[in-house]
Amino acid sequence: MTYGQVAAILGQPRAARAVGQALRMLPAPLLPVVPWQRVINAAGGISIRGDSSRAILQRHLLEAESLRFDGRGRIDLRKNRWEGPAREWATRLRREL
Repeated sequence: MTYGQVAAILGQPRAARAVGQALRMLPAPLLPVVPWQRVINAAGGISIRGDSSRAILQRHLLEAESLRFDGRGRIDLRKNRWEGPAREWATRLRREL
């Protein structure tokens, strides 16, 4: 899914950059727990900000999940994008936040 999708599910559709910042700031102990590697930019690529080693790790983890990158380093979002949770779940989550 994309940063924008995460932001929209959380009720803040214009906060894609904040989602990216939050994922970038994940402490190392949370990296194996939070599926951060599955969040990519709207073009289907990995956003490299600051820590290039994390971008390499992200690509490796996605390839290990059988996702393939094209020559421009992008994943085909038409085939691989998660459409998000059921509408009822997202509505309930926004109420709880």
